[in-house]
Amino acid sequence: MKTVTVPDLLWYGNQPAELSFPERWEVEVLEPRGFKKPALDAEGITRAFENPIGSPTLGELASDAREVAIVFDDITRPTPVKTVLPWVLGALEEAGIPAANVRFIPALGMHGAMNNIDFRKKLGDDVVERYPVYNHNPYENCAYLGESPSGVPVYINREFDFCDLRIGIGCITPHVHVGFGGGGKIVLPGISGVQTIKAFHREVALRGPETMGLGKTEGNVMYKEIAEVVRMSGLQVKIDALINDRGEITDLFVGDPLEEYALGVEAARTHYGTPASPGKDIVVANAYAKYNEMAICMLMSMLSVNFSRGVVVLVVNSPEGQVCHYLIRSFGKEYGGEYYMRMGPPLEGLKLIVCSRYPDRTMCDLFAPAECVATTRDWDETLALLEEEFPAEASVAVIPDGTMQYFT
Repeated sequence: MKTVTVPDLLWYGNQPAELSFPERWEVEVLEPRGFKKPALDAEGITRAFENPIGSPTLGELASDAREVAIVFDDITRPTPVKTVLPWVLGALEEAGIPAANVRFIPALGMHGAMNNIDFRKKLGDDVVERYPVYNHNPYENCAYLGESPSGVPVYINREFDFCDLRIGIGCITPHVHVGFGGGGKIVLPGISGVQTIKAFHREVALRGPETMGLGKTEGNVMYKEIAEVVRMSGLQVKIDALINDRGEITDLFVGDPLEEYALGVEAARTHYGTPASPGKDIVVANAYAKYNEMAICMLMSMLSVNFSRGVVVLVVNSPEGQVCHYLIRSFGKEYGGEYYMRMGPPLEGLKLIVCSRYPDRTMCDLFAPAECVATTRDWDETLALLEEEFPAEASVAVIPDGTMQYFT
């Protein structure tokens, strides 16, 4: 048997999983260049903070501040926020800002709230016990900033708006709408009000759907809106990481939210970029970094599989299940959030398998009806189904993390 190792269970021990395939099958691993890059050391992190891009240092900004908001990406993103917090909190302490005047806010957008376990994974035990952490509520307690230049009503988290030093921490990753996540997404939709988020995902998106897609940033209408809202919000500093296949920071960009993001995206193009290999009989897409948003894996899978007779396998181990998304997920048998689309069966000739130790009946609602997806609990069970479909030769593509890659 041939064996391919893929990353697994990022927030639950971070131990890799092994996928085996018959020797008679031709197996190709579609891996981007940056996944094996080593973690950035303390010297590299220090260098990023001491040489901010397009802004004063965090210490200089903190010298005149009284109240501080630190917004961080939620549990659907792999950023090990606690890795960079010693540099952030150290700068605030040196500026004389007491812990009582610093608060953390997760950029939930319209995702479900995080809990204490999630906070500790992202921030570390000491930070959660020393500083207040407030979930973002897009339905209430948002300050109205007026309309953006394009006419979008802008509502922002009230606690964030109250502070005079506003910091964001996240990571740059391929994103289906804005090309690459990170940067100003920490604000829009991260800590925006429901009115703003809905307008962003519909009115703004409809202005130029052809400009959107994984890795597409040039002329992207959604990113243009993000840039406008970020400036309105007053976010002063953004810290963005690139991530390897161990969930570690390999590159760090610190500074002005728009300028650091621009440089980060250029590095991300190579870091996450993956050569395409279409027409495969079997596509195995692993969900790792954004394991609780496994539907993202379908994007690269559909570009890789043979539609006339192919099988797509999503490998996803998410103990807490798929993230609650109030805007686009199902909340009943026939309905869901305002932008939910009830999906029909896959194309004729295409079969779907989800391999998960933690299956549930609604986990596939963003891409197929549950009755149209075969569910397996381990790789041996999955392989048995695949061998029934392809008892002789087969071409196979393995995508190590279908949530953090894009085809170049």
